[in-house]
Amino acid sequence: MKNYAATPNDRTESRTQSAQEGTVREVLLLGDPNLRTVSERVTELNDPILQEEIRELHKRLELFRSEHGFGRAISAPQIGIPKRFIAMNLNGELHTIINPELIWKSDEQFTMWDDCMSFPSLLVRLRRHKSISIQYEDAEGVSHSWNELPIDISELLQHEIDHLDGVLAVDRAIDRDAIVERGAFESMKEYFAKQVDYTIS
Repeated sequence: MKNYAATPNDRTESRTQSAQEGTVREVLLLGDPNLRTVSERVTELNDPILQEEIRELHKRLELFRSEHGFGRAISAPQIGIPKRFIAMNLNGELHTIINPELIWKSDEQFTMWDDCMSFPSLLVRLRRHKSISIQYEDAEGVSHSWNELPIDISELLQHEIDHLDGVLAVDRAIDRDAIVERGAFESMKEYFAKQVDYTIS
């Protein structure tokens, strides 16, 4: 039986080995208990292991995009790194989001079909806040505020921050019919589009 209760030293050794070998860890899939870990706040931004993990997460995002044709962001716990940071690619512009804090969310909400790298064959109908504001640090330790974000970035960040808290999109499914196979979704896009307020472009 696989032991998921690795000690901090075990995890550090594994990450260091991965960095030294130049490998890129695979995305953890739905059912892996490591996806339910509440990630630890990053405290040492100059830690060379952290910097290598950030590069690895960005590399995994780009590999996933090339293999699957979608994916705008990925959180560190999705490749087994229980730390609070996110890699993003917004129209070719790369961002590293460290220790994000949600400081405001709109009262207005909307429904959408959400997908995830940890279950790429599924889509989930759920509800998100239409706009949010966050504070975070980048890889150089510079603080940033993104205020009253547009709907596309807001829903993306809500998804990724959920990952940092061990929450998955399937946990937010609206009802029993709110989880569908991608094949069915793609074959009946108009049918499914009528069930939500917003669709990812």
